[in-house]
Amino acid sequence: MASSFDISASGLSAQRQRLDAIANNLANAETTRTPAGGPYKRLQTVLSAAPNGEGVTAKLAEDPTPGQLVYEPGHPDANADGYVLKPNVNPITEMVDLMSATRLYEANVTTLTADKAMIKSALDIDR
Repeated sequence: MASSFDISASGLSAQRQRLDAIANNLANAETTRTPAGGPYKRLQTVLSAAPNGEGVTAKLAEDPTPGQLVYEPGHPDANADGYVLKPNVNPITEMVDLMSATRLYEANVTTLTADKAMIKSALDIDR
C-alpha cells in the first residue's frame, strides 16, 4: 500500500510543478525583456519514470521553439526595423495543458482516496 501512496504522491507533485510552470508561462506571455536578455522563454515540464520504478520525476526545461516577430515600431524592445521578438508562449496551448494537468492531478487525488478507503476497509475487517 505504501508503494501506491508513493506513486500517487509523485504524480501529484509532478502535476503541481506542471501547473506552476503553466501559470508562469501565462503570466509572462507578453514579457519581451527578461533579466537574462530577450523575451521570456516558455517552460515545459518533462516527466520521466522515477529511478526506483515507482512514480514519476518532473524537471523544468525551456521550450526551444523560437518566438514570433511582431511589427510594433513604437515598442521599447523593437529592433531597428520595428519588429519585437515575442515570447514563444501560446495561451491556447497553455490552457489545454492546464486542463490536462488539472485532470491528472484530480486522478491522483482519486487514487489516493481509493487507497485510503481500502486501507480503512482492511483495518475494519480485523475488528
